Parts: sequence; structure tokens; C-alpha cells
Amino acid sequence: MENVAAASELPPKKRATLIDQEPYGGFEQGPIRPPSEAGSLLLRVTRNCPWNRCKFCSTYKDTRFSRRPLDHVIRDIEAVYLVAQTFCGKGSEADRLVLTRLKAVGEAPGDLRAWQAAAHWLRHGQQSVFLQDADSLVIGPSDLAAILSHLRKRFPGVRRVTSYARSGTVARLNPRDLQAIREAGLNRLHIGLESGANEVLRLVHKGTTRNQQILAGHQVKQAGLELSEYYMPGLGGRRLWRAHAQATAAAFNEINPDFIRLRTLAILYGTPLHQDYQGGRFERLTDLEMAREVQLFLESLRGITSVVQSDHFRNLLPEVAGALPQDQGRMLAVVENFLSLNQNEQMIYQVGRRTGIFHGLEDLQDPWRRRRAEETIWKNRITPENVDDLMAELMRRFD
Repeated sequence: MENVAAASELPPKKRATLIDQEPYGGFEQGPIRPPSEAGSLLLRVTRNCPWNRCKFCSTYKDTRFSRRPLDHVIRDIEAVYLVAQTFCGKGSEADRLVLTRLKAVGEAPGDLRAWQAAAHWLRHGQQSVFLQDADSLVIGPSDLAAILSHLRKRFPGVRRVTSYARSGTVARLNPRDLQAIREAGLNRLHIGLESGANEVLRLVHKGTTRNQQILAGHQVKQAGLELSEYYMPGLGGRRLWRAHAQATAAAFNEINPDFIRLRTLAILYGTPLHQDYQGGRFERLTDLEMAREVQLFLESLRGITSVVQSDHFRNLLPEVAGALPQDQGRMLAVVENFLSLNQNEQMIYQVGRRTGIFHGLEDLQDPWRRRRAEETIWKNRITPENVDDLMAELMRRFD
């Protein structure tokens, strides 16, 4: 595997030779997927991230990028197809019991990892597939089209196939290639724009520019693919928060993505951004300051029809979700409601939300949930002065 891991650094012809020599090691799944793909079949096309230099990301550190051989991905699809043919296809309790017994006696045919993935997918109705890891489009249009075509052939009932992609990869593709990928069966791309401010992008070593991200967004939309873009509140720190919010909104105003997803920054251990934070080169925003940034971001969105989603546990205000433009006022009201709370109420909400006790602002009025949050505050000696540091620590531990 060491030769394969290093293959991404070789010229294309030598790289292809090494990839072709890699023995099939069985069904694979990568470490992450969007929350919206929780019920999807995870099909690994590449390993890790071809860029892997973003200062805020810890997912692929100490790993090397590699592309899985085409026939290995096809064999993964076949392994899942075997399970689908064996089960009745409804993901019933009886099916799960059969799988458990087969696994216990070692008689389940095929790869047990494929059985586990397929059983999970069956339970969720076999509706969607997510291609892993960080940038599936980097394998090239022809190989990706071949994977998609085989997947659609084996599972014609699948409604949605999605993938992560880097804006640089998308921007370099011929628009006709993107359209061919869509016609082969890809429905949606998830792109981590994170920020539309060039200064912020340089600060965190994102490896792209505002103009490149806008170009990539336009190309995805023109190809007829759905586009899900990510905004990371807090990424500009205290120095650049205003430019970060306004420039990101302005970029989305130009792109008009189908979805805008909020992913609040957590400064994770082991990342270069954490080193910057410890060294005083990056100042973290408090939750109150982050809420003001989101408020400015929402106010700056104009003339688009995107759906805003706050579907990640790091986000302080999950109710900041809705369709633009009609829900813009309601989303702003959610932020304003939090900002209008007194200091003690804000602290109770922060603790309740960050510990999973609260699912939104309304839970402040739930006596049972509120009492649990207050007990947590008392047991851990949390005060308005230390709440942000303690909650930031909690977010770092539960990435």
C-alpha cells in the first residue's frame, strides 16, 4: 500500500501503472460524508484529499491521496449488489437478523464490510449514494462516468448520487465533461467554498480564490447539477469576520447555489489553525460574535433562491434554515432573538446547545431540558466569563 499511497506524486503514466498493480483489498469506506447523506451508500472512489493543506481541517492529516483503481470500485458495487440480491431489499428486521446470524457463524458470502454498508443502505430505502472521499471528480470524467453508469445499471432505483468536489478541480473541467458526468448519473456536488474573501482563503491555505470558486459554481449550475456550497462562520477570526461574512454572501449572490450549508468553525487539535490560535496569530470569535457574523451574512444575501441549511451539530442556531428570499426575515429573527437574550440566558442556551441538551432556542422554555442545562452549568462551574472557552474546548473534542 505504501507504493500506492505515493503514486499521486508520480507522472500520470507511472501513477497509472502502480494503481493498476494494486491488489483488491475488499470493500472500502472513507471517514466522512455530509449530514444529508446519513442514509446513503458510501462508495469510495478516492482515498483522502488531493489538496490536504487547509489549516482548519484535521480529517486527512498524516495521510496521502490516492485514486482507487476503476475495477476496484466496480467490485465494490458488485459486492453491494450481491447483498441486495440476497436480501428482500426492504431492510426489514428479519433481514437484519439473518445478516447478524450469518456474520456470527462466518457464513455471510462476500465482504462483511460490504454487507454492513449494504444493510445500512437497505434500512434507509436504497435512495441515495455518496461518492467518497474529498474530491471524486479528480479521477477524470471517463472513469467517473464508467462508475456512475455501472452503479445506475445495478441500482436503477437510486434517486440521488452526490459527491464532494474542490472548486479548483471543477473550474479546470471542460463544461461538456461536467454535463457528461451528470448524464451518466451524478445529481449533486458538495463544494466547500468556506469563504468568499480572498484574504481569508489565503489565511487558511484553502488553495483557491474567490473568482475560481465563482467560476466553479457557475459551471456546476450550467451543467444541470445541483450545487451545495458550504459557508464556515468564524473562519475569518476577529480581524476579518466582517469581510468574511460580506464577501461570502456576495459570492453566493453571484453563484445562486441550490443549497447554502453552515458549518461553524471549530479549531481542532493538531491542525495548523490550532497552532496559529495558540501562537496568537488567529483570534477565535465568541458565540455572540459568531451570531453577529451570521446576522451580517444573512443580511447580505440578495437576489437568490438558495435553500439555507444549518444541519451540523457545531452550529449554534439550527433554526437558521429556510428558503430564500421568503424565509430571510424569519432566519434573521432567530439570530436577533439569541442576541436579545440577557447574558445568563445566552450562557444557558450555549451550554444546552453545545452539550446536545437543546435542539434550538425554543428549548430554553422546556423545563426539563433547561434544568439539565442548569445542572451542567453548576457541576462544571461554568460562568458567563468562561463559557466560550469551555464550549470551544467541547467542540474540539467532539469533531
